[in-house]
Amino acid sequence: MRLALSTLGLPGRPLTDVLRLAAEHHWQGLELRCAPGEPVHPDLTAGERRSARREFTAHGITPLAVACYLGVAAPGDDDRLAAALADHLRLTADLGARHLRVFPHGARSAPGEDDRRAARRLAAAADTARSLGVRILLETHDSHRSGRDVARVLDLVGHPAVGALWDLLHTRLAGESPAQSLAALAPHLGYVQVKDVASDDDLTPLALGAGVLPIAECVRALPADCWVSWEYEAPWYPAAAPLPGLLGPGAAYLARLAA
Repeated sequence: MRLALSTLGLPGRPLTDVLRLAAEHHWQGLELRCAPGEPVHPDLTAGERRSARREFTAHGITPLAVACYLGVAAPGDDDRLAAALADHLRLTADLGARHLRVFPHGARSAPGEDDRRAARRLAAAADTARSLGVRILLETHDSHRSGRDVARVLDLVGHPAVGALWDLLHTRLAGESPAQSLAALAPHLGYVQVKDVASDDDLTPLALGAGVLPIAECVRALPADCWVSWEYEAPWYPAAAPLPGLLGPGAAYLARLAA
């Protein structure tokens, strides 16, 4: 198992600082939050993109994914979504990252329509993604929380450049066990996000192993070479403990599970 860290837990930190923290605490990759105020966003210049890529190389850290907020099942104009998706794919490729994370953001009132809309848009972007060496991953989230929901869309797409990102929290909230989620997502799986929370009703982030999510059951079922990324949702929970002090124990906890 290979360990990655989401920069969501370190909002606004310069990339150099995040890379240093990751290397010091034995995290091998980074999942890069792509948003205003963060070091990674589509308006980076060509020079800034090259500089960021050099920093990853210098620190020996893999840029695992760019985590954007585009909703491929959201109602709206296909062309506008396609243009934004193309911009994010180029950014991902320029940084040397392997994956681009997207959300569903479907309307929920018409799941079949949401599925078809998402599949159509993902299929339209798939050849571009493949040509850039990037895989688009649809996360288990919001309107498509379960592994079954996401697999349903990906089965419609049927392209190797489009896969799944399994967020353990959201499949749990959808009522799936890790075994059920993995069974649905295995043919499409890119990597897995883990986290821990106090309860299904209190999603304040906790140190790994301190909450109720079935992390051990999930990790022990994964292929040996699977990436596992810790997503600590600090921006929405200002009372949560600062992430830097949890990084060393978190890596050690996941390493023990993998062993």
